[in-house]
Amino acid sequence: MRTSVVDVGSKTVRLVVSDTEGGAPLPVHTAKWPLRLSEQVTPGAPVPERAVEDLVEAVAAANRTAARWGASGPLAFATAVVRGAPNRQEVLRAVREGTGVDLCTLPGDVEAELTFLAARRWMGWRSGPLALLDIGGGSLEAAFGRGRLPDFAASLPLGAARLTHEYFGDQDPPTPEQIRALRRRVRHQLRDVAARIRWEGPRTAVATSRTFQQLGRLCGAAPGRHGPFTDRQLSSIDLRGAIDRLAALPAAERARLPGISAPRSVQSLAGAVVAHTAMKLTGLKTVTICPWALREGVLLRHIEDGPSWWAEISRLNAKETDATEPVPLRVAGPLG
Repeated sequence: MRTSVVDVGSKTVRLVVSDTEGGAPLPVHTAKWPLRLSEQVTPGAPVPERAVEDLVEAVAAANRTAARWGASGPLAFATAVVRGAPNRQEVLRAVREGTGVDLCTLPGDVEAELTFLAARRWMGWRSGPLALLDIGGGSLEAAFGRGRLPDFAASLPLGAARLTHEYFGDQDPPTPEQIRALRRRVRHQLRDVAARIRWEGPRTAVATSRTFQQLGRLCGAAPGRHGPFTDRQLSSIDLRGAIDRLAALPAAERARLPGISAPRSVQSLAGAVVAHTAMKLTGLKTVTICPWALREGVLLRHIEDGPSWWAEISRLNAKETDATEPVPLRVAGPLG
């Protein structure tokens, strides 16, 4: 059996088609459509009409591609860039009416829980008490747990694209004071979550997301062509040096550095500041870069717990888009 996931992120719409019969999501086909929503959407502002039209076209293309690969209807979700938009309901309705796909938004803490599940499955039980950090375009997810699911999970508005817009604006490269102001913001908002992780004393720390993958490569981790099973580590000491390298360059020149892609070069400095500050506050000297993240977490939940959980999320999202009053989107009961 093949199952597909469509992930609407801050930069791209990504499709992953996986074989799921064996109990693990083994990808057979991936595709992406660059939208760069974070460059078109000001945090807290509506998604523009043209961006909605492009999103509908991309989701429709992903749906057609999934069907060609023999996959069931996609588990489609949008992350913080759509979740935080005041016209979220209109965006979801437009996608549903234009494609037949029930695009959902997940609460930030549910994203953290699902990403933790993916990291736990990738790392295995021998990793012990596990801490997770995940930096997206609009939010930072953090979690800690000893079992399959986290004991606590949190989502904070500390995404790399969001903070680049709020603190750096058109200043390229930003001034040292702008960078210090950004770091103060991260320290303030992450303080309580970081204290909880320090208190728990994780045995293993894992980081996911393209932001961490590119920072890991910048700091000397093996390139992607070496495959997902290559061990990749990122230390706070190396990350501190990477911040200085990124801060000294405009975005166009950062894109020439190892691992830093042109579409993410503008937000790479903010991502590095968030990553380093989070590691310092939590007391994590080194993190393991995990190739599995939210998409794999969605697939694993679908494999392990059956399709009913996603049907409930879709039902609640559809009910919200048709309602005049907001509908709580947290599915009742624990994730497991």
